[in-house]
Amino acid sequence: MQERPYSQVDVFTDQPYLGNPLAVVLDGTGLSTEAMQAFARWTNLSETTFLLPPSPQAAAQGADYRVRIFTPGSELPFAGHPTLGSCHAWLQAGGQPQAPDRIVQECAKGLVPLRREGARLAFAAPSLQRSTPDDALLARVAAALGLQPGQIVAAQWLNNGPTWLGLLLDSMDTVLSLQPDAALLQGLVPGVGVAGMDQAPPAPDLIVRSNREARAFGGREPATAETDDDTPTVEVRFFAPDIGVLEDPVTGSFNASLAQWLIADGITPARYVAAQGTCIGRAGRVFITQDAAGQVWVGGHSVTCIDGKVFL
Repeated sequence: MQERPYSQVDVFTDQPYLGNPLAVVLDGTGLSTEAMQAFARWTNLSETTFLLPPSPQAAAQGADYRVRIFTPGSELPFAGHPTLGSCHAWLQAGGQPQAPDRIVQECAKGLVPLRREGARLAFAAPSLQRSTPDDALLARVAAALGLQPGQIVAAQWLNNGPTWLGLLLDSMDTVLSLQPDAALLQGLVPGVGVAGMDQAPPAPDLIVRSNREARAFGGREPATAETDDDTPTVEVRFFAPDIGVLEDPVTGSFNASLAQWLIADGITPARYVAAQGTCIGRAGRVFITQDAAGQVWVGGHSVTCIDGKVFL
């Protein structure tokens, strides 16, 4: 065992203890996968990360560091709040990126660029694969969440490394009123995220068609919110009892894939703020922006709550 620099960071909040906590071992060199997993199980946080030098191939492509991400039970190829929190801790510990205007993280999913947005960091949402879930499975998930069929506006499988089931519900109030049955939900899906807007959106196919028609006839694109405050227009919750998380405080990977889905289908504007964690006493804020090239960026504040050493 040796002494290693260690931080615990609260992510997607600028107020300590109101976001999603992350354990960061800033020097994971020489640790086996088994040792990393054992420590992640001991911290008992939703994720624990270990920072390493980038592989030679990734370094040649601009990677500044490599991260391995563990839940108490398994390793993840990518996760959102560990990406932001690890980058925050790396920079705070004196990390110097190769490029002045961006940081590049290597993880099992590949290379993930990050950028500074004032006091926040934002990561580029990884490529997304999505598909329509089976009706029978959807009915079982709805029952486990206590939803009526008419309250589900749209549903998609979302894969950007991990695979989650995403449900768009008819309102923020519906999202906030859910009381999921963990026993019924367990074993159905790896994780399910739900989202609702301040106003119930029309059916997605109508939105997409109207947007196409607007473009075809030179009409205006849907307005985007230019304000940069933390007033949320989307409420999010995420449940994953199969990985030991009944309700996650703030879920970066799900918010990333959710944003790619909702923006692509014209359901949300290219800039919005999502709230998550409300029902469990947190105040997570996720800042979503799609740039002119079509890349979705997922941003949030991070604050260091514990800074010290760990023996590993």
